[in-house]
Amino acid sequence: MTGALDIVVLGLSITSSWGNGHATTYRGLLRELAARGHRVTFLERDVPWYAAARDCPDPAGVRTALYGSLEELRDRFGAAVREADAVIVGSYVPDGVAVGDWVLATARGLTAFYDIDTPVTLAALAGGGGGNGGTDYLAARQIAAYRLYLSFTGGPTLRRLEREFGAPMARALYCSADPALHRPQEVAVDWALGYLGTYSPDRQPVLERLLLEPARALPGERFVVAGAQYPDGIAWPGNVARIAHLEPPRHPGFYSAQRFTLNVTRADMVRAGWSPSVRLFEAACCGTPIISDPWPGLDSLFRPGREIVVARTAAEVLEVLTGMTAEAAAALGRRARTRVLAAHTAAHRAAELEGHLHAALARRAVPARPAPAAPAAPPSVSALRRIAKGTAAG
Repeated sequence: MTGALDIVVLGLSITSSWGNGHATTYRGLLRELAARGHRVTFLERDVPWYAAARDCPDPAGVRTALYGSLEELRDRFGAAVREADAVIVGSYVPDGVAVGDWVLATARGLTAFYDIDTPVTLAALAGGGGGNGGTDYLAARQIAAYRLYLSFTGGPTLRRLEREFGAPMARALYCSADPALHRPQEVAVDWALGYLGTYSPDRQPVLERLLLEPARALPGERFVVAGAQYPDGIAWPGNVARIAHLEPPRHPGFYSAQRFTLNVTRADMVRAGWSPSVRLFEAACCGTPIISDPWPGLDSLFRPGREIVVARTAAEVLEVLTGMTAEAAAALGRRARTRVLAAHTAAHRAAELEGHLHAALARRAVPARPAPAAPAAPPSVSALRRIAKGTAAG
């Protein structure tokens, strides 16, 4: 670390994990950032759906404050944003375009955007959604204005952000697991296969293929799906249990009660690749064997066949559930946990974020090179003759 920073983060939520994966990411990342000596303030819009389900109202290591409107944000926290060394605006912040414009106009320090939904953002940018040439939380014109673009997606997307959208500095900042929370639990194994995730229309066909079809084919086994916002009309097989919401402290026990857990990726993230979900790292850190849908970049995080199983069809899932021995599955889970502990914890991400912030601040501190002086006009013929005569006379 080259110096402690005063950091303000404006994010979707850190106090409530209901229906979102942002909160658990922020909790671990910012706690570890504070542990490295930085001062961190998190500003969150007070909305009723999170107010009714605040499972962490006072996150460790972070000063957290709620605001009710843009006006209140400006009035109460203008000085904090203006004086901070770095101000980070996250994706899906309510009125995020207006919040971003205010931050960009107010902050004297480094400004950054943290996109926990990069492929979704870029799909909206391509479609001109949100009426802003972008989304409701980010306008295309703002990308070049933020001095640092932190992305949940790595790979070619980072080059695209810089080349097509003018981001001065785009860097991957993946989600992570928290070893203090995510660890194997000594519990009974209740389910052959489970899934944890909020409902998404583009994920549902994959969930149907990789979990519900195997459940119908194995009526003697038990399965489970946990997550919010699933429509009432879904035809769940009788051997698939449903859990409407699972608070983060219960995640390790949930994963440990499964022989295998399923990772399903949103369509935009499959197309972009290099977009691991927070549930992927959490489950691996709990030592639970993972079956995942395939996407580019997955093999850069986990070794297929050694640390994770990749499946495209119900038949492939059934082959794993019925053919892999308990010993082989346990070894798979142990190797995945080792990988996460070596490279994908909240502490790793905090160190990466610190490095990105200092690099961006260093870039910002370098003064612009002065424009080269215009070349002098060539001397006239008469001037050259005078010079020549003077030289001869000397």
